[in-house]
Amino acid sequence: MTNFVLVPGMWLGAWAWDEVAQHLRAAGHDVTAVTLGGLAERAGEPATLESHIGDVVAAAGDAPAVVLVGHSYGGFPVRGAVERLGGRVTRAVYVDSGPVPDGTAQADYAAPGPEADVPPPSFDPADDPGLFAGLEGRSAWIRQRCTPHPYATVAARLRLHDPRQPPTDLVVSTFTRANVERMIADDHPFFAGLDRRDYRVHELPTGHWPMFSRPADLAGVLGDA
Repeated sequence: MTNFVLVPGMWLGAWAWDEVAQHLRAAGHDVTAVTLGGLAERAGEPATLESHIGDVVAAAGDAPAVVLVGHSYGGFPVRGAVERLGGRVTRAVYVDSGPVPDGTAQADYAAPGPEADVPPPSFDPADDPGLFAGLEGRSAWIRQRCTPHPYATVAARLRLHDPRQPPTDLVVSTFTRANVERMIADDHPFFAGLDRRDYRVHELPTGHWPMFSRPADLAGVLGDA
């Protein structure tokens, strides 16, 4: 039995992990899905990247061993929580994300525009067949449940003091394994914080939101990891 802490990406709450969590629990695992401050049922709460890291640390509770899973932006608070929780993190899993280095901000990869909360995208495959692959028929349902993402959290820079990483799994959905291995070799910032001594890459071809498009398969990858 593994203690999983599941951290969603931008615009989402713990609800985004419902189907994945159901499969993991059926396999005997303990699962805590996180709603980060300022989102979903916590909309309106003040939020910073530091407070999001604190949310992940709090979700780990007093469990002596946890696996942290971060999707997309969720990789930022997971990376920070790895440092706070130390040896209690037995493995970190980044879903279409990666262990970015000190000084990195989400806005470095996708500019949020003016200093205002970031509205959710359409999630419609007609708008971007690659990014939104697998969401046919679910786009409206997802968008209705999304909330604008707090601007301050995507503009803030992650501050780290300890470069050490636990064993790490990269679940790639919009990249191929070959793409990721090349990016790692080239020191791409997505993966510049990766400890190259102990990591694995898992391909799960779909769009950027496999928790919606391939939840059973994503749960299977997490369970195997």
